[in-house]
Amino acid sequence: MPTEQGGMSMLMPMILIFAIFYLLVFRPQKKEQQNKQKIREGLKKNDEVVTVGGIHGTVVLTKEKTVTLRIDDNVKVEFDKESIATVVNSKTEG
Repeated sequence: MPTEQGGMSMLMPMILIFAIFYLLVFRPQKKEQQNKQKIREGLKKNDEVVTVGGIHGTVVLTKEKTVTLRIDDNVKVEFDKESIATVVNSKTEG
């Protein structure tokens, strides 16, 4: 019997540590990924964005997996939607 009690008393702190780790690390990271996914899905023409590489541009065209950005006059570059880090300014069409 003493070995079962010893094993259980060692298991409880491990479960507690895992629960705290989950609440402090995994859960916020998952929420952040979901928010970024919503932002990427909501991209529209004339939104000003910044890529993960630090390139600032304006959305010209969106496709299923890519987005075309105007980064200067007559300069358009196509990026994966996953490379969009933030939307700086969201503008509506019209």
